[in-house]
Amino acid sequence: MRFYFRRWLLLIAVQVLVMCTLYLMLQDSQVQTLLSMLLGWLDGQGFYVCKIRKLPMVYEHGHEHYYVVWETSCPANGYSLEWWTDDVPGNRSSTSHHFVKAQYKMIDKSHHRYSVIIGPVGLATKVHYRTTSHSKATAQYSITRRNETELTRVLVIADNQNGPAEFRKVLSGIRKHYGSNNVPDAILHVGDGLQDPRKLSDWQNQLFSPLEDGGGYQHRLPTVFAPGNHDHDKARTPNNANLYTDMYHGILTTDGLGDPVVVNGTYHRFFHTTSLGSARVIVLDSECPSAEQSEFLERELQSEAFQSARFRIVAVHIPPYIEFWNPYTWNERGEKHWREHIRLEYDPLFRRHNVDLVISGHQHNYQRGTVQRDPQLADSGSITYAIVGGAGGELDLERVENWKMYNVTYLDHHFVSLEVDSRQLRWLAKNKAGTVIDQFNIVR
Repeated sequence: MRFYFRRWLLLIAVQVLVMCTLYLMLQDSQVQTLLSMLLGWLDGQGFYVCKIRKLPMVYEHGHEHYYVVWETSCPANGYSLEWWTDDVPGNRSSTSHHFVKAQYKMIDKSHHRYSVIIGPVGLATKVHYRTTSHSKATAQYSITRRNETELTRVLVIADNQNGPAEFRKVLSGIRKHYGSNNVPDAILHVGDGLQDPRKLSDWQNQLFSPLEDGGGYQHRLPTVFAPGNHDHDKARTPNNANLYTDMYHGILTTDGLGDPVVVNGTYHRFFHTTSLGSARVIVLDSECPSAEQSEFLERELQSEAFQSARFRIVAVHIPPYIEFWNPYTWNERGEKHWREHIRLEYDPLFRRHNVDLVISGHQHNYQRGTVQRDPQLADSGSITYAIVGGAGGELDLERVENWKMYNVTYLDHHFVSLEVDSRQLRWLAKNKAGTVIDQFNIVR
């Protein structure tokens, strides 16, 4: 009897050990990446069940609208998005529920995409939504909206492409930084969320799956997205590969908000302006310079909304001043001249119109420099340039230029916590282990 009892205890102990080992393995970033790739490959071979492949991801779409995109592995009839608000000043009760029919796009036989624009949401401080169909539904997600007098927390990342394992480590550091009670209110992604926009596996393995495994922030934190050179297909053809990057279609014309989100054969403009608490943010597309974008930039920089904002920020993927790159491609293949318009045309405008902070990615490491807007004038005020290209991609370790303007350089993966309120902008950069690598404040 005692022998069988010992065997029984040993069996239980082995089972517990196996379960703990499996649990620890599944927490490992490399294992999660391999599992994601395996599931993607099985789906590609037709070994899939009908499921929600990508849970909703929400993007800001101007000040009073949001763009939501999700995907299933099979067609789902009657998909719609239900949204409502509460905590409108002067009215503590919830508003009526709105049901919006989803726009449908079949990418291939196992990728069926749906998208909806929520809004206008007015002065609501909470926006709730969920997606539903005849047979499938998601959980309810809630977006918290801050006004310009409240503390607004923004997670700033860029360049996680082609590095899903490192991206997961960065996301783990992000979760530890914020904890469960102080999650950010928005994400500012400054481009290159994946390697190749034409590869569905890159979208899944390098962006959507790591975000899901990393806490699912993308469901409830609106993403402000400044596109990089890896994020979208710039072809103006009916079969272009803008599969998940049309979140800003129609944003510059209010009348266009009622139009279908997916329009084949058109390029979806990314440049626009939005607010994050007391900060006004101009988002630029570094990849597609145009007279239209230049006119937009000059107009917005001089606008009352931008000039009267407590803090003035520009988000553009390629920095005006790059110091680290591949020496061969920089010098021999002419990449030192790539997107020079940002430095030669845009940066003088940033300085002239009192921009406080320029946030970029592209260069895969961290740099931050604060300089006088006009070196010839002592009272011209300062402008800060920050490069945050370290969310997972292979690091740039070789110096190719020295602009003699950066105060801090850190050659490893990292993220940034940006906080703004009515008096201060607080910038805190950490590596994936949670160690502070840089911080500064702008006080008004």
